[in-house]
Amino acid sequence: MNNQQVIQIKYHSKEIEKLRYIDGKSDWIDLRAAENVSLKAGDFTLVSFGISIKIPEGYEAHVVPRSSTFKNFGILQANSYGVIDSSYCGENDIWRMPVYAVRDTKIHVNDRIAQFRIMENQPQIVFEEVERMEGKDRGGFGSTGTK
Repeated sequence: MNNQQVIQIKYHSKEIEKLRYIDGKSDWIDLRAAENVSLKAGDFTLVSFGISIKIPEGYEAHVVPRSSTFKNFGILQANSYGVIDSSYCGENDIWRMPVYAVRDTKIHVNDRIAQFRIMENQPQIVFEEVERMEGKDRGGFGSTGTK
C-alpha cells in the first residue's frame, strides 16, 4: 500500500541540504538552519529554515526542537511548539523558528535544530456546557505526585 503524500516545497537557499524522509528512523523530518546566527545569552531571534512548504488542505505542520537542540546550542524554542497551517504557503512564507538563547552560542548553516511532522487537523468540535463533571476526580492539576 502506497501511503505517500506529495508536498510542494521551495528552497530559498542553495546552501541548505534538501529535506528528506528517513524511512524506518522516525516520521519526524529534520529542519536545518539556513543562515549563520550568533547569539548572546538572553538574545531572541527568528532562525530561518530557508523553505516554504504548501501543506495539504486539512493538515498542519508541528515544529519542535530536536532532542539535542538545547544541549548543543543552548536555545529554547520561544513559542514551545510551532503550528504552521495550510494557509501559510505564499512565496515569502518562509518557515522560521523563534529562539531564545540561554548562553552565548553559534548556529551554522545546515545545523539541525528542529524537526516537524504533518498532522491532520482536529475535527470540528462543539462545546456542551454542564453544571457538573461526572468523571472520577483525580485531585486537580499536579496531583499525580513525583514517583
